[in-house]
Amino acid sequence: MANPLADCVSSLRSSNHLLSNSISILDSGVNDFPRLAKVLQTTKVDSLALPLLTSQPAQHFELLPSSDLSAAQSRLLSSLTPEFNTLLSRVESHLDRLERREQALIARCELLEGRLSTSGEDEERMAIGSDRKSIAAEGDGSREALKLKQMRAKKERLGYAVERLGLQAQQRERQLRLSVAAQ
Repeated sequence: MANPLADCVSSLRSSNHLLSNSISILDSGVNDFPRLAKVLQTTKVDSLALPLLTSQPAQHFELLPSSDLSAAQSRLLSSLTPEFNTLLSRVESHLDRLERREQALIARCELLEGRLSTSGEDEERMAIGSDRKSIAAEGDGSREALKLKQMRAKKERLGYAVERLGLQAQQRERQLRLSVAAQ
């Protein structure tokens, strides 16, 4: 009966020894965890910025040489500059297109307003023609009034015509400037 108990005791001792070895191995592996946690929480900082960070003692900083930072900045700048340039050129071309469209619409609006005023003049001429007939029926005193009305209407028509010609000239100047700018 001593033999089975001796086997149990020896098995228990070997298990105990195995557990002790396992604990020592785990202990050596876990001992470094607090230091690793601090290392992982460090922040990389340029050595020139160190005097600015002395007021924050709770954080740990790793210093980087300025040359590394300037090299990283230049790489970033060289990679982003072509993209920015293409985007800027696209925006500029789109803005130019919108500006040309706006000017064309303004010119068209002014031209249509001029045409409307011209058609209004035609209606005015017809009204003056009917006024002539009614005034001619009244006599000589009304002839002077008729002549005065005719002169005023002619003055208005000429004013509208001058304004319309000025608008057309402005539109042609814009078109010329746009064609020169496009070349």
